[in-house]
Amino acid sequence: QVQLVESGGGLVQPGGSLRLSCAASGFTLSSYTMSWYRQAPGKERELVASITAGGRTNYADSVKVRFTISRDNARNTAYLQMNSLKPEDTAVYCCKAWWYGVEYWGKGTLVTVSS
Repeated sequence: QVQLVESGGGLVQPGGSLRLSCAASGFTLSSYTMSWYRQAPGKERELVASITAGGRTNYADSVKVRFTISRDNARNTAYLQMNSLKPEDTAVYCCKAWWYGVEYWGKGTLVTVSS
């Protein structure tokens, strides 16, 4: 069974950090571009960060420097390190695996940044 399962979300104060994980099962993610998306209340879903199989990364302007996407192919897992969190980062974060027309999505994990 093919699955992507996110974890690591929760409640954090402004300025705090979280690390999100996206664990794949049923397939090997080493050949896939991995991406993190988020959707905040009342907003469109947006691409936060991506990393190709070759390690090329891309970030939304709003999270550059603060967030880092990475992958550990041996663990079949992608990560999103989130630092200096702001209230506007509050959203449901979902991971996606993509490879030439094949897409897998996780169900998401909620990140709430609030004092």
